[in-house]
Amino acid sequence: MSHHHTLEPPPRHAADRPTRRRIDRRTSSLIAAFGYAFTGLQHMVSTQRNAQIHLLVGTCAVALGFTLGLERWEWLALVLVITLVLAAEGVNTAIEAAVDVATSVRHPLAKIAKDVAAGTVLICAIAAVIIGCIVFLPHLLPMLNVEL
Repeated sequence: MSHHHTLEPPPRHAADRPTRRRIDRRTSSLIAAFGYAFTGLQHMVSTQRNAQIHLLVGTCAVALGFTLGLERWEWLALVLVITLVLAAEGVNTAIEAAVDVATSVRHPLAKIAKDVAAGTVLICAIAAVIIGCIVFLPHLLPMLNVEL
C-alpha cells in the first residue's frame, strides 16, 4: 500500500524525488509560515484593545471552567466560542489593516468593510456570552441558592 497522500504516481526518476535540499526548503518554509502567524497574533494582542479584552475574558472563563469542573461537552463549547471570537477579531484586524493600506481617504466602501468586520466580531461575542451563560449558570446559580 502506498503512503502517498496525493493522487500523483510516485516519481519514476531519482531527479524527481524530493531531495534533502527540497525537503529542508519545505520545512523552513513551513517554519517561516508559523513564524508569520505568531507575529500576526502578537501584533493583534499587543495593539488591539478588544483582542486584549477577549483574551482576558476567555482566560477567566477557562479558569472558571477548571474551578467548576466542567464536563467534556462544556469544554468543547467553551473552547469553540473562545476560539471563534479570537479568530473573528483577527480577521477584523486584518481587514482594518488592509483597508487602511488600500486607501488613505474616507470612502463609503472602506467604512462598510470595517463596520461589517467589527459587526462579525460582535455577533461572535454575543454568541460567546449566550453559550457562556448556558455552560456556567447551571453551575453558579445553585451556589447562590437560585433554582433554574
